[in-house]
Amino acid sequence: MDLNKYTAQLRENLVAAAALGDEKTQSTAAALAAATENSARLVLLAALSELATEVSAAVGDHTVHVSYDGSEAHVDVRKAGGPEEEHQPTFEEMTGDISRVTLRLVEQIKSRAEDAAAQSGQSLNSWMATAVQGALRDQMKKGGAGRWDMPRDSRRPRDTDSHRPKDTRDPEDPAS
Repeated sequence: MDLNKYTAQLRENLVAAAALGDEKTQSTAAALAAATENSARLVLLAALSELATEVSAAVGDHTVHVSYDGSEAHVDVRKAGGPEEEHQPTFEEMTGDISRVTLRLVEQIKSRAEDAAAQSGQSLNSWMATAVQGALRDQMKKGGAGRWDMPRDSRRPRDTDSHRPKDTRDPEDPAS
């Protein structure tokens, strides 16, 4: 099921609602509509996952699973107690609280990312989130490191600061 048609409809509805306003209102509505597409997609997936859980409980002899691949939601119906296939993370396993991250890019890369985001009608933030999701999805398909089915605390910690020089400034000395 392609979720883009639903998020596009939401975007069109928001823009249409702002059509009666001035140019600035219309521009703001268009920007907000584009920025909310990923959030709307996540809300749709959460609703589909909840529906799958309810259907599974109601039918008893089958289970319904929803998985996410880019902008596509896939529904998988399995016979309850049947042979287990390779574990595919469900939507619930791949989501959580939204966190902020700071990313420093070389100006040329940032500029190209902004161009790509604009071409796809997304904010840079939404485009970056989609790119990261795609990279993680590809890694999961290949069975690579960073499996989603492992609790975060059980993963081996990575040394992310080894490439950074030690901060030798004196916090008490504003000149350092």
